[in-house]
Amino acid sequence: MEEQEEHEEHIEGQVIDEELDPERAARRQIALAQIRQYPDAALRMEARPVVDFDDELRSLVERMKLLMVDANGIGLAATQVGVLRRVFVFQRAEDEVAAIANPEIVERSEETEVSDEGCLSIQGITVPVERAFEVTIVGKDENGNDVRYELDNYSARCVQHETDHLDGVLFIDRLDRETRKAALRAIRQADWTSGGGGNGIGDGSAAAAAPQIKVSPHATFGQAR
Repeated sequence: MEEQEEHEEHIEGQVIDEELDPERAARRQIALAQIRQYPDAALRMEARPVVDFDDELRSLVERMKLLMVDANGIGLAATQVGVLRRVFVFQRAEDEVAAIANPEIVERSEETEVSDEGCLSIQGITVPVERAFEVTIVGKDENGNDVRYELDNYSARCVQHETDHLDGVLFIDRLDRETRKAALRAIRQADWTSGGGGNGIGDGSAAAAAPQIKVSPHATFGQAR
């Protein structure tokens, strides 16, 4: 339990926050270069339901699992790699990465938690986001088998974050107006945007793009839109 609690303290939404050795840091940058970065248009598109549970889907899932691990993340949605299919992967346990296609959150606890959250598509930005502390999510795995997970704490936060991604909703959309302004300002000044002066990942257009805010179809717990 002590090791698990220490592990959870370093998790911020979709990202594990820890120091990496040079080799792992290099692998992380290579992985991030394959993940769409804000404000890429794919991040604002709604994914389509998965119909065929075939080798193509399994290949996509395997690629996403590898990218997620190399990027030091705990979750990754298909839209983040430019594929508009309703599937995401997440770290269900320390040594287990699961995939959920056509996910549906069928139960949410009344208890909520405000905790720092980050995203592999918005590097280096963490902000407090309110989420249900416990959720039950159903869907199918990459082979078409029914799955059901009852989750709490960071795992529950992660699947809520990933489900939002499949609806074109980002964690910054769940912030109150002032926090959102501060987050967007930090994004424009980040090293991976032209506003931050870094070489970045992508074409450097993030700083110039007007922010696009979407309303999640899921519970927002009274957050300003």
